[in-house]
Amino acid sequence: MLIWPILGVIVLVLIVVVLWFIATYNGLVRRRVQCDNGWAQIDVQLKRRYDLIPNLVETVKGYAAHEKGTLEAVIKARQQAIDASSVKDQALAENLLTGALRQLFALSERYPDLKANQNFMQLQEELVSTENKIGFARQHYNDVVTGYHTALAIFPSNVVAGMFAFAKREFFEIEAAAERQAPKVQF
Repeated sequence: MLIWPILGVIVLVLIVVVLWFIATYNGLVRRRVQCDNGWAQIDVQLKRRYDLIPNLVETVKGYAAHEKGTLEAVIKARQQAIDASSVKDQALAENLLTGALRQLFALSERYPDLKANQNFMQLQEELVSTENKIGFARQHYNDVVTGYHTALAIFPSNVVAGMFAFAKREFFEIEAAAERQAPKVQF
C-alpha cells in the first residue's frame, strides 16, 4: 500500500519535468523565431532602401553627369549589399553603401539646381526615413538576439539548448564609429 503514494509522487515529478522540458524547448524556439523575424524586418527596410537608390541615382545623373565615379560607387555598393549572405557581410556591405550615399548627397552641395529639385528632395527624405527604420529594425534584431543568447546561456535552459543544438546568432554590428551614423542630408 505504501508503494502507490511513492509511485504517484514519482509520476507527478516526471510529469512536471516533462512539462518544464516542453515549455523550455518551446521558449527557445520562440526566441529563435523572433531572431528570424527581427532579421526579416531589417531585410524589408534594406529592400526599401535598395529600391530608392536607383531613383536617386537617376535624378542625380541629370544634374551631375560628369560625377560618374560617385554614381558607380553607389551602384556597386548597393549591389554588394544586396548580395551579402551573412549578418557580418551585410553589416560590412551596409557600411560601404552608407559611405557611397554620403558622397552622393555631398554632390547636392555642388549643384544648386539638384539641391532644389523636388524629386531629389523627396527621395532624400524617403531615404532618411528609411535609414531611421533600418536603425530601429537593427536595434530590435539585436535586442531579440540578446534575449535568445541569454536563454541559451542560463541554467537550466542551456541544457535543453545543448541537447537540440540551438546555435547563437550574430549581432548586427558596424565596425567603424563614423559609419554608425545615418547619412547626413543637408538642404
